[in-house]
Amino acid sequence: MGKYKKRMEFDAFTKLVSKIKNLPLPGEASQVKMSPPFRLELMKQQEQAMKHSKNAGVMALFYPDERLYTKLVLILRKTYRGVHSAQVGFPGGRYEHEDRDLEVTALRETHEEIGVPISDISVVKPLTRLYIPPSNFTVYPFLGVTNKTPSFIKQEDEVEDVIEVPFGHFIDDGCLTSAIVDTSYKIKVEVPAFKLNNHIVWGATAMMLSELKDLLKQGS
Repeated sequence: MGKYKKRMEFDAFTKLVSKIKNLPLPGEASQVKMSPPFRLELMKQQEQAMKHSKNAGVMALFYPDERLYTKLVLILRKTYRGVHSAQVGFPGGRYEHEDRDLEVTALRETHEEIGVPISDISVVKPLTRLYIPPSNFTVYPFLGVTNKTPSFIKQEDEVEDVIEVPFGHFIDDGCLTSAIVDTSYKIKVEVPAFKLNNHIVWGATAMMLSELKDLLKQGS
């Protein structure tokens, strides 16, 4: 694992966050490292739809566990008739008209989906937005931190499971892998992926995780 420890004390993580707060984002160059091979074709097909895409806000939330080691929370979505059925993602969701902005959306949805109080979350910075062709959403991710160990309460109709990923596992390149997945073309394709807590994470979430990981490494 090189210089990255299997576990990172939360105090050390908060110092890392203070370093990256004003760093430039790695951006699309980082996201594209985990892009599925069919993404460019889907982008071309959705060129007109992109102009009228729906917006969503999601939260990459880090927190201390009971032993004060740093973790990142992800969620496993319920199985349903939709493009993101049974996939791993960040807590978050669709922008609503009453939301002041996409940051508020990410905070509100994080509270609704996993029960973390909005007042407990400090938003460090926005990450690079990402368009998702299958659902015609533009997703705005935010890096957030809570200093409290959360008591997660999952939204039963939306969230199948809460996934608590140790920082050291996420930052280690050993979690990079590939997977064979079903696509919108009804064919199976090999895609780059993360393997986190025995879950395969690919597509848009993997692309956002890639930027997040590179940003954290910049500050190390």
